[in-house]
Amino acid sequence: MSTNSKSKMTMRERLAYSFGAFGNDSFYGLLCGYLIMFITSHLFDTGNKSLDNKMISTVTLIIMCLRFVELFIDPFIGNAIDRTKTRWGHFRPWVVIGGTVSSVILLLLFTNMGGLYKKSAIGYLILFAILYITMDIFYSFKDVGFWSMLPSLTTSSREREKTATYARVGSAIGGGLVGILVMPAVIFFSATKTSTGDDRGWFMFALIICFLALISAWGVGIFTREVNSSIRKNKKDTVGIIGIFKVLSGNDQLMWVGCAYLFYCVAINIVNSLEVYYFTYIMGRPKAFSIFSTINICLGIVATSLFPILSKKLSRKALFTCALICLLCGLGLFAVAGDNLVLVLLAASLFGLPQQIVFLIVLMVITDSVEYGQLKLGHRDESLALSIRPLLDKFGGAVANGVVGQVAIIAGMTTGASASTITATQAHNFKLLMFAVPAVLVIISIFVFGKKVFLSEEKHAEIVAELEKTWGKNIKQSGSDKLVDIPTPIAGRLEALNDVHDDVFSKGQAGQGFAIKPTDGRVLAPFDATVKQIFTTRHAVGLVTDDGIALLIHVGIGTVKMKGTGFVSYVENGDHVKKGQELIEFWDPAIKKAGLDDTVVVTVTNSKEFDNVKVTGNVGTDVKFPDNVLQVAIQKDSGTQG
Repeated sequence: MSTNSKSKMTMRERLAYSFGAFGNDSFYGLLCGYLIMFITSHLFDTGNKSLDNKMISTVTLIIMCLRFVELFIDPFIGNAIDRTKTRWGHFRPWVVIGGTVSSVILLLLFTNMGGLYKKSAIGYLILFAILYITMDIFYSFKDVGFWSMLPSLTTSSREREKTATYARVGSAIGGGLVGILVMPAVIFFSATKTSTGDDRGWFMFALIICFLALISAWGVGIFTREVNSSIRKNKKDTVGIIGIFKVLSGNDQLMWVGCAYLFYCVAINIVNSLEVYYFTYIMGRPKAFSIFSTINICLGIVATSLFPILSKKLSRKALFTCALICLLCGLGLFAVAGDNLVLVLLAASLFGLPQQIVFLIVLMVITDSVEYGQLKLGHRDESLALSIRPLLDKFGGAVANGVVGQVAIIAGMTTGASASTITATQAHNFKLLMFAVPAVLVIISIFVFGKKVFLSEEKHAEIVAELEKTWGKNIKQSGSDKLVDIPTPIAGRLEALNDVHDDVFSKGQAGQGFAIKPTDGRVLAPFDATVKQIFTTRHAVGLVTDDGIALLIHVGIGTVKMKGTGFVSYVENGDHVKKGQELIEFWDPAIKKAGLDDTVVVTVTNSKEFDNVKVTGNVGTDVKFPDNVLQVAIQKDSGTQG
């Protein structure tokens, strides 16, 4: 059952959620990486090569088309999950149901369904399409439900970050483990110990992964608990394809980074999907793929660790370009490595290392494009912007699924083939499609990002600073005649606003108010209000009362440059807070170490809406919550309700 509130999660819950991420990514790896290989290498064996190739081509095209269709279904899935109300919560029922149904059906797809294709090719194709789309929809219910439930597990931002870290580790291990196990497990369980195994070996391998996915989904359902908070009562926007295109048309930075990522995404999905074919049919060493997959897990950890260091030394544009040049070098070496295992593993490392770095760069730019779009368009499209990356990941995976089947046919890597049966011409065609085509797509990605994406960390800081100047100015007061006393949200020495070392604040351009030289790192809500603005950098919060008072609480001068380091936010946009509730916590030494002023500025950004806004506290004295330090005079006819 869901609970009313909870800030700290138990270790059991964190591990259960991490195990859920492990099973989720294991399942995804099996679905996107190895179902296609089973279909191309083992499923169709009528003895008629032309018919078998036709079936392979048709099935892989069906998969590609159905995955494109599923992109349009996803928004409705998210909406259905959000509207679900059960005693077990919004998300857990779908994680369990989706995980169970998708695991059972995927296992069925790793069989020949009683040899149906030999009796009726059309009947098999229809049944396959029905099972595949059903499996994909239920997997999406599980996937969307699983990652969407993170905010419902705890009301603490810090706990969410810890849990997300556990989940990322589980994802990395789960996704990598599939690659490590695939060929050794397939060959071990096969009756005939060929380089690609047999039907029984593939079925047993799929059984292991599907079982892990199933029990991990049940583990999440049994060992985690959803909590009810005010933020969860807010109606979420349904993210649709049409809505995404509308946002892209107005937010050029989101559009161009999405375009660059699209070309990159299609390229790496094609290469990643064909790597196991390379080890199996070009090198003739399928078990060596396990070594490659193990290296990939380690590279992912290394790349993630290096990113904070590299991002401080290089601009996003330079880092993105360097990462993709490294990736191109890996493709080039891969193309000439032949069956030399050392060169192949080196090439794979050069290709694999930058992928996590590129992912993080794109994620940062997309995240920053939220504020860019807010400043340019006048409205904030956070959910739409952040939905771009997973949509493009799915699109790239869908294209790769269709391409891989056709490449396998062109290169002769179908049922009954082995490394010894692949001709020089077939190997050449395979390498051309695996390396040359993706290389062209990567070069286009570098060009688009380099020429069109200018949203750097410095530019984002300027945008946030501009938003801080304008936020809340157009909010209309809506109260009756009265005086509203506002207490300080933080302990410290009260200072006059015109003494602040920032022209925007000191000249009243961001509204009238006061400043506090903090002696504490806890920012509390000075009154009951609705959170209307939380910047991604977590250094400022905007509150609006029922009377229409728009209050900006800004921690530090120039702290937007810290990109959230040293800050923890305990609320989200749309949350309703009570007087005294903690909003932000910050580590003062981090601000001083960055060489910045830690002064906390509090302003009524729509001061012009009120008859009078004046400081009532004694400047230069120490104050603490709930000492009243500011007074706002509301007159009923001074504004109109907005």
